Amino acid sequence: MDSFSSFPMREELKQALADLGFETPTPIQQKVIPYLLSEPKDIIGLAQTGTGKTAAYGLPLLHHTDVNIKSVQCLVLSPTRELCMQIQTEMQKYGSQMRGLRIAAVYGGVPIMGQIRDVRANPQVIVATPGRLIDLLERKAISLESLQYVVLDEADEMLNMGFREDIELILKNTPAEKKTWLFSATMSNDVRNIAKRFMKEWQEFSVAAANVTNENIDHQYFVANHHNRFETLRRLLDFAPGIYGIIFTRTKQDCQEVSEKLMKMGYHVSPLHGDMDQKMRSKVMERFKSRQLQAIVATDVAARGIDVNDITHVINYELPDDPEVYTHRSGRTARAGKSGICMSIVSPKQIGNIRQIERLVKQKFHKTDIPDGAEVVRKRLFFYMEQIANAEPKDEFAKIYYDSMHDQFANVDKDELIRKLIWLQLKDTIDAYSDSEDLNAGFERKGGAAGNSGGSRFTRLFINLGEKDGLNSQRLLQFITESTDIEANMIDRITVRDMSSFFNVPTDAAEYIKEHLSNKKFKTRKVRLEEADQPRGGSGGEGRPYAKPGGGGRFTGERSYGSRPPSSSGGSYGGSKGRSRSRD
Repeated sequence: MDSFSSFPMREELKQALADLGFETPTPIQQKVIPYLLSEPKDIIGLAQTGTGKTAAYGLPLLHHTDVNIKSVQCLVLSPTRELCMQIQTEMQKYGSQMRGLRIAAVYGGVPIMGQIRDVRANPQVIVATPGRLIDLLERKAISLESLQYVVLDEADEMLNMGFREDIELILKNTPAEKKTWLFSATMSNDVRNIAKRFMKEWQEFSVAAANVTNENIDHQYFVANHHNRFETLRRLLDFAPGIYGIIFTRTKQDCQEVSEKLMKMGYHVSPLHGDMDQKMRSKVMERFKSRQLQAIVATDVAARGIDVNDITHVINYELPDDPEVYTHRSGRTARAGKSGICMSIVSPKQIGNIRQIERLVKQKFHKTDIPDGAEVVRKRLFFYMEQIANAEPKDEFAKIYYDSMHDQFANVDKDELIRKLIWLQLKDTIDAYSDSEDLNAGFERKGGAAGNSGGSRFTRLFINLGEKDGLNSQRLLQFITESTDIEANMIDRITVRDMSSFFNVPTDAAEYIKEHLSNKKFKTRKVRLEEADQPRGGSGGEGRPYAKPGGGGRFTGERSYGSRPPSSSGGSYGGSKGRSRSRD
């Protein structure tokens, strides 16, 4: 089928896709969607991240959802909170025209009570990470008795992260007559075993991985706190004085606001978004192609018609929801055999999104420091000096104005003349950056590590290493500091247990530490690092609470979670031999 409009699905979905500008399905969507619309049986879909899997299962799920039934009909399991939130956002877009549709996302790292309220609002679709879903089931805050469809998204990744037992426990406690749709980048033995145990006779769909990125693109990312995003963009523009590029925003409102701010500050930019009529958009493109603009600020839909070969930079003011969109954005540069740079401004919490995109484009991204004021001035100084050195004045200009120029500067020393000329070019930049702050998020800041100030907040992290790995507090501290190059005094309240440990770090250092420790190996074990949830009724604890013995719940006797000591105020919890781990 050539377009989404040709699929036999409900009109509300077609309207939403048309509003989003979606026209042509990807290969996995072309194979899977028609089958699931007509015969919603068990399937396995094999496709790489970023090939459009969310729509491949999300559209059929919504097509079969009855909005008049106020219970959970569809469950999507995903390995990370970032992907979980992304799936919820995408499915809400697809179902925007379906009145009465509710989609809730549940994942670790945030207080559970807000998510309990969300699931008690009777959503038809739940998107969840395995650990947090089990927490909700153990608390009897959610029921899966009416479940009709289960999707395992990135199943191989969930299994690699150690969620096999969690997945099995969840699937055991879902209705036998449900349909299971498993999506994975690879068909490993672990994935096939899950399929054999919990799926009936299935249909398998597979698409080959595409070469989705240009090797001539330098992928860079800059980590800034969200409120410093615009200042970071300004600094990147100033640090690239010869830029000829596109700045991508996620929304039309951001597009307009960012471009207006930049124009007021003297930057030669213009917006390009869907609310502009065709005449205005054509005028902007004419100015851009003639180099009257150094950059355009554009939304993804509006940028589809841009066909320019000499673009030097693509800047993601914010990462797109769909990693595949990133490849379309970055592909605007490095055309016709040339090289280009794709810069992304991300918050510390979006490091996981960068890793997702890295897997898609099969290239390593370079974490780059946001330049300080001195670096910006120096970069622009060399740029202007190179411009002067390479300038070729027309002969007519010299003949007409030589005498006047000679008379004016006859008594001015050559070095003094150069200083004056450069000063005129750089004085605004020097004034702007005379007292500029460090915009880099994280703990690597001027004046010492973050976390030393009195107002610093801390995050508690879980690591899947413990006493059985030969660790004590000192050895764990040594492993962390040697693996991340951070100072030991930034790590506090280390708790080492049999098979897991916990420790506190400054909140703005947490993402950096997770990035540098995750997937490392300690002896033969692959390291997994996550944020630990705070238990109900206090702080400082960690892990998942045990189901109360003898409570009669569906999960009693299946497995125990957490390793908090018995509470003196009542309630029974497992002892020190229980499994301790953080929730997703």
